[in-house]
Amino acid sequence: MKKLIRSFGYAFKGVTYATKTQLNFRIHLGAATIAVAMGLFFHNSRQDWLWIGLCITLVLVTEIFNTMIEALTDLVSPGYNEKAGHIKDMSAGAVVIAAAFALTAGLVIYLPKLLLLFK
Repeated sequence: MKKLIRSFGYAFKGVTYATKTQLNFRIHLGAATIAVAMGLFFHNSRQDWLWIGLCITLVLVTEIFNTMIEALTDLVSPGYNEKAGHIKDMSAGAVVIAAAFALTAGLVIYLPKLLLLFK
């Protein structure tokens, strides 16, 4: 049981590290906060909450994986290496794809509600 509790401590330590050191992670947390606040304001349906939760999770997880891949790449290839650059670019691209999906889902969910609000 101690090992299990300790493993959660390590996991939270990793999330804390990402939050403290990665500007993009903090930006994504800010966007997530806005999405949740809008959901509370508009009284999201259960289905909308599931989509918003999925989007937030997907973006934050890909951002953490991007950070991990960049750090590992820098560790094993401290000097310039074309392949290492491609790896880091693809990792960042995964975050862009996840964020684009989240933005699209957010627009599908919130744009009609915002338009009704301003009519």
